[in-house]
Amino acid sequence: MQDSIPGPRGHALSPRQMINHRATQKPGMVPPPPGEESQIVILPPGWQSYLSPQGRRYYVNTTTNETTWERPSSSPGIPASPGPHRSSLPPTVNGYHVAGTPAHPPETAHMSVRKSTGDSQNLGSSSPGKKQSKENTITINCVTFPHPDTMPEQQLLKPTEWSYCDYFWADKKDPQGNGTVAGFELLLQKQLKGKQMQKEMSEFIRERIKIEEEYAKNLAKLSQNSLAAQEEGSLGEAWAQVKKSLADEAEVHLKFSAKLHSEVEKPLMNFRENFKKDMKKCDHHIADLRKQLASRYAAVEKARKALTERQRDLEMKTQQLEIKLSNKTEEDIKKARRKSTQAGDDLMRCVDLYNQAQSKWFEEMVTTTLELERLEVERVEMIRQHLCQYTQLRHETDMFNQSTVEPVDQLLRKVDPAKDRELWVREHKTGNIRPVDMEI
Repeated sequence: MQDSIPGPRGHALSPRQMINHRATQKPGMVPPPPGEESQIVILPPGWQSYLSPQGRRYYVNTTTNETTWERPSSSPGIPASPGPHRSSLPPTVNGYHVAGTPAHPPETAHMSVRKSTGDSQNLGSSSPGKKQSKENTITINCVTFPHPDTMPEQQLLKPTEWSYCDYFWADKKDPQGNGTVAGFELLLQKQLKGKQMQKEMSEFIRERIKIEEEYAKNLAKLSQNSLAAQEEGSLGEAWAQVKKSLADEAEVHLKFSAKLHSEVEKPLMNFRENFKKDMKKCDHHIADLRKQLASRYAAVEKARKALTERQRDLEMKTQQLEIKLSNKTEEDIKKARRKSTQAGDDLMRCVDLYNQAQSKWFEEMVTTTLELERLEVERVEMIRQHLCQYTQLRHETDMFNQSTVEPVDQLLRKVDPAKDRELWVREHKTGNIRPVDMEI
């Protein structure tokens, strides 16, 4: 595919690289968050720093996949305070995560786990009634977008063009009903409409060919007509040439119709014969990814609901402990805390799977829409070239038609009534002795 944007030092990025190139950071370089260090902090080799969805900084060892909230010490690969937080860090935020899988770029606006505090280790025990004052994202039809009030404006993937890959992420209300039409479906409809227009152009040229063939047939028939065949002299020769020019012109139009068929109509008709089938496969592929995304979103909501119930149960048992202290109550609290922690882990896992599904859909959308752009340009250019061929053939036909009447013009200029009369008299004279008066 030819579509790309400039990369570092002038190198072109592929669509996949184009998707991720804004999300990368230089390893070991930690941009200071607002209100913290005023200078860049150098981390030990193998460590990188990222921000959680709540804005808290955490650290990842890209070699061992260890994570910690504490900034690593100067000893390479060893965090300053590993603590109990490693297994509870956010599964998907702006960097490399579990098993070194690349995180998704800001453009995909990934779902974050909503919780009452910035520490994910407290996810299983925090109160469900406390939420962030403002969400950073908003989910529409199971697709997560940045919230317009809290997230900065995104940069377009192809800012210098009106590209398909930048303007068809949301769904559009169907004017025919109350449902919605996916942005990709609109692009697909445009492609299929273009294919239909191409077919209709081919049918138009087919009608033009029929007219040419019928015209040539009538010209040939007229050239055989015997009317005025007995005209003599130079005028008779010019008249005979007129009839012959009709036969020549008929031949010119037959050749024109044959070239229209082979060089214009047939290429238009046969261009991308399997286009509809290919577009249907493409549609099914994107639709399947959207279905998978919807399924992952449903799982997230189910896990979120389960976590809320576990948190509510834990709070209730904690209140009971304050009223009456007993070993049984303490055991119940420990059990409820374990279940709440497990529910939090399940929610994080579901969110991670959702983000992976959305990332795959996002990448396929970018790649496919850029391909649709290329196909559209190719189709338009193909039609333009063949219509130019039509006009060229038309000009050539006019030139050949002109050549058929040139002999007629030449003979008409040679028509000489006096010479014709001389020739006719010489051939048909009966005598040149005139009558005289009778004598008595």
